[in-house]
Amino acid sequence: MGEQPIFTTRAHVFQIDPSTKKNWMPASKQAVTVSYFYDSTRNSYRIISVDGAKVIINSTITPNMTFTKTSQKFGQWADSRANTVFGLGFSSEQQLTKFAEKFQEVKEAAKLARDKSQEKIETSSNHSQESGCETSSSTQASSVNGTDDEKASHGPAEAHLKSENEKLKLALTQSASNVKKWEIELQTLRESNARLTAALQESAASVDQWKKQFSICRDENDRLRNKELKDLRKQGEIIPQLMSECDFVTEKLEASERENQNLEDKVRSLRTDIEESKHRQRHLKMELKNFLEVLDGKIDDLHDFRRGLSKLGTEN
Repeated sequence: MGEQPIFTTRAHVFQIDPSTKKNWMPASKQAVTVSYFYDSTRNSYRIISVDGAKVIINSTITPNMTFTKTSQKFGQWADSRANTVFGLGFSSEQQLTKFAEKFQEVKEAAKLARDKSQEKIETSSNHSQESGCETSSSTQASSVNGTDDEKASHGPAEAHLKSENEKLKLALTQSASNVKKWEIELQTLRESNARLTAALQESAASVDQWKKQFSICRDENDRLRNKELKDLRKQGEIIPQLMSECDFVTEKLEASERENQNLEDKVRSLRTDIEESKHRQRHLKMELKNFLEVLDGKIDDLHDFRRGLSKLGTEN
């Protein structure tokens, strides 16, 4: 059936910075699909993630790998073959826990598959060696103890045994070659384990550094919070005084408004008085004008009367 997905989730993918081996670099712009795949042909497990057309995770799980939770929603593992450390950021702690449990399950399955493969190889090698020894002994006994007639009668059987012996020798040679190949792979795994250990140590150092930075940030946060609380307490102490001053100013404003109202009333009263005075003045002017007109008439009458008297005196 080939390779099939056995577990799928979504997460933000990160890779360790190859230059510093400390800082995380985002491999995806958003949460992408991350899946466990099982290859029944090779009896192997892989973690694969694709962002668009780009493969950002292609990690074969080995028994030496370890998935580490570094926070409630973040986990990581080192892949010596890819020469990097992968990190996954999940949206919840539950998703992280499920992924970690699946990692452990797949790791145990990979270890069991490796152990079974080694047992099968060792059994095949031992069986081949035992079969070769038995065939060789049988052939030697036939050569030493058999008569010429027996040799003639067992000629086809001997040829068959010889052919089988050649096949066993070829199998032993192939087995020895496989053992050498497995030794090379074992050495490669050891080197990978050493690199993984170094990567984990660097990761642990990074975690320690992050813890220090977190502690510094937390101390700074506490300092700023205490400073803010102190400022708030000072403001709390000043507020009653400000409220008292505000009440005093309010009373003064109210008194000023009352005084202003009184002044406005007085101004309106004065304006009324002025209007009345103007009205009386106009009335007096009219009366004075009438009086002057009457007076002028009286004066004219007196002049006429005087002229009459003068004329009368002249005539007398």
